[in-house]
Amino acid sequence: MIVVLTGGTGGTKLVQGLQQVVTPDQLTVIVNTGDDLQWWGLHVSPDVDSVLYGLAGLLSADRGWGVEGDSFRCLECMQQLGQPSWFSLGDLDLATHLTRTAILRAGNTLSHATAELAAKFGIRARVLPMSDDRVSTVLDTAKGKLTFQEYFVREHHQVDVTTVHFEGAGQSRAAPGVIESISHAEAVILAPSNPVTSIGPILAVPGIREALRTTAAPVVAVSPIIGGAAVSGPAAALMQMKGWPSTIFGVAQAYDDFLDVLIADQADAGEIERALGDQHSMLSTPGLHRELASASCSKTAQVLCTNTLMRSSDDKRELAAFILKHCFALQSAEA
Repeated sequence: MIVVLTGGTGGTKLVQGLQQVVTPDQLTVIVNTGDDLQWWGLHVSPDVDSVLYGLAGLLSADRGWGVEGDSFRCLECMQQLGQPSWFSLGDLDLATHLTRTAILRAGNTLSHATAELAAKFGIRARVLPMSDDRVSTVLDTAKGKLTFQEYFVREHHQVDVTTVHFEGAGQSRAAPGVIESISHAEAVILAPSNPVTSIGPILAVPGIREALRTTAAPVVAVSPIIGGAAVSGPAAALMQMKGWPSTIFGVAQAYDDFLDVLIADQADAGEIERALGDQHSMLSTPGLHRELASASCSKTAQVLCTNTLMRSSDDKRELAAFILKHCFALQSAEA
């Protein structure tokens, strides 16, 4: 079983790639729900929905969220009626939120609602919210406390952040199947998602980080940072706020206690060479292979370089295949 921890658009792209190289019943996706919000009386799970739409072939390729070809007539009418309109929900997208909300109001858990939606979309892979309990990503900013969606969407992540915390995480429990999936996985992959606000909430749920430390499976992370900048979104700025450099080394530091392999983009090969020198061997295929360690990291991880920008379906598939190839190679070497 291949287990993916994900949130955001980059994570969904990788999940789409894995779907092309792994049989559906062998893929489990654990999704960030720290971004969830109540909007127009509906429970919206943006990261869960992106994964569902991505696996179902419904995701908007241009936006990276929402349904392909959706319209926004309801949003326009709500704005005319003086209702909040800074968070965009498409008309087809609304059907998902209406269905989820009805399932939850009937007394069911978020896990149950997610599984039911996945089944209705014809998805055979297992999609799990990180927790059935409410965990909310909250940021202390120059404009006061903001939820993640207020910061990211309403403010276009253009306000300074001093602290990020995950309200409710300490009292939450991992959703059914989450810990077990990590413990029994053949490989665990952290998608190229924001380490602070996409993967951070998942790791804040008690038991998940410990499961990553103790699993026998190789734990691999794909860097969302290329050349010192985030592929998209505020990952670099939030990493710096946390005291981590906005580089691949900062990504390794965020996951230092459980990471076995870091997948970096080829653009960062030179930086790795300069930082680590020539004490380890170069591999012409599939690229640079180094051991990554520093005084701030408690565990030594391998670093591999390949193309991590997923501009096409082929790119997604090739990155997924690259990751799995080296996961299984690592398992064989350790056997």
